[in-house]
Amino acid sequence: MANCIRRNALFFLTLLFLLSVSNLVQAARGGGKLQPQQCNSKCSYRCSATSHKKPCMFFCLKCCKKCLCVPSGTYGNKQSCPCYNNWKTKEGGPKCP
Repeated sequence: MANCIRRNALFFLTLLFLLSVSNLVQAARGGGKLQPQQCNSKCSYRCSATSHKKPCMFFCLKCCKKCLCVPSGTYGNKQSCPCYNNWKTKEGGPKCP
């Protein structure tokens, strides 16, 4: 009985260790997808260089909340975020700034 408890405890600790390592690796890579609460700060930076801040923020936030991704920089780099890059207007133009 005690041997079974030790084995289960060892399994649990090993699993906990592997999950912790996985989270550290993901954080080192850039964290993957954004959390919805991060959209405001990411879009504020994305739209910081434009003279059309209100429409840029509106569409950036809409795209971020759908895609959970905002390309780096203030312009371009959309290939780093395929959902953001591929969402188009009815006319076929880019939806996301």
